[in-house]
Amino acid sequence: MIALGLEGSANKLGIGLIRHTPSKPAEILSNIRHTFVSPPGEGFLPKDTASHHRSWVVTLVKQSLKESGIKVKDVDCICYTKGPGMGAPLQSVAIVARTLSLLWGKPLVGVNHCVGHIEMGREITGANNPVVLYVSGGNTQVIAYAEQKFNLLFIPAFSHNLTPELNHRYRIFGEALDIAVGNCLDRFARTLNISNDPAPGYNIEQMAKKGKNLVELPYAVKGMDCSFSGVLAVVDLMAAQLLSGKPKPLLTPEGQPVTREDLCFSLQETVFAMLVEITERAMAHVGSEQVLIVGGVGCNERLQEMMGLMARDRGGNVYATDERFCIDNGIMIAHAGLLAYETGFVTPVEESTCTQRFRTDEVLVKWRD
Repeated sequence: MIALGLEGSANKLGIGLIRHTPSKPAEILSNIRHTFVSPPGEGFLPKDTASHHRSWVVTLVKQSLKESGIKVKDVDCICYTKGPGMGAPLQSVAIVARTLSLLWGKPLVGVNHCVGHIEMGREITGANNPVVLYVSGGNTQVIAYAEQKFNLLFIPAFSHNLTPELNHRYRIFGEALDIAVGNCLDRFARTLNISNDPAPGYNIEQMAKKGKNLVELPYAVKGMDCSFSGVLAVVDLMAAQLLSGKPKPLLTPEGQPVTREDLCFSLQETVFAMLVEITERAMAHVGSEQVLIVGGVGCNERLQEMMGLMARDRGGNVYATDERFCIDNGIMIAHAGLLAYETGFVTPVEESTCTQRFRTDEVLVKWRD
């Protein structure tokens, strides 16, 4: 079976084609992407991002078909990101997916963006049943797969659609209580007026590699959850003092001048240590020796290194992918959508909406053993 995937939940527009053959690894036929890059010191607004997606999506779909050598008649289903994400960009891509479905006579499959990251990560790395750290500009979650029977006596009133049969879902063990870790890094990049090309988080990472002084910042782990707004507020104040020299120059306790690179290094070390702590706690809870890092921030080499040190101390392993699959892409939507389609799931055109809030644990993961 072959699926076309369309991803556009944020500033990355991705189109992918994937083939599933029984008893064989998934075959990536095409995986292309185009990014909306805003000026330094600015974020990307929903309306501008949506306009970018509308301008490029038809070109990328044509390019994907040409690159893969796949004909429209060979495509079995069209998969699109239903959510979570930014409203206007999501709507732009959903409209295109719906239009292609009607034009080509192909079934639609709405896909949870987070589940797309997880399933693509599992496919590429071969991780069997890992604890997943999902870190991006919009989400920060520690996740593990859970297969359980629901007791009818304990099902909340709003869960009327759940049945007492086996219920396969990804369980969220911990998450950000306010802003996502990627958003924290991106916003600090704006404070320092760092370029958004190729990505603000990537440029923060390169500057952090040159940092030498670790500045103390707030460390906010609350049980299994993290908070990043406080550490961002403090490091923003430090940056303002560094850039202005007022009310006095920013120095270390030893009297050494603090640099922009030192602040990037300190921010990374602090927030990544928080993520390592809650991930290790989840590993202990579920008895897993595998950690899979997915999402755009998962490309960060320092995060992978810190997580690897923790996992090896526990006799475990860390699995991660490169920027082709960590950063938002169309192939992950095609892959997760095709997994669902193979179980009989389709999204009727009249229900092919999108939503900014679509939690990972809302998805019934019927394709997992």
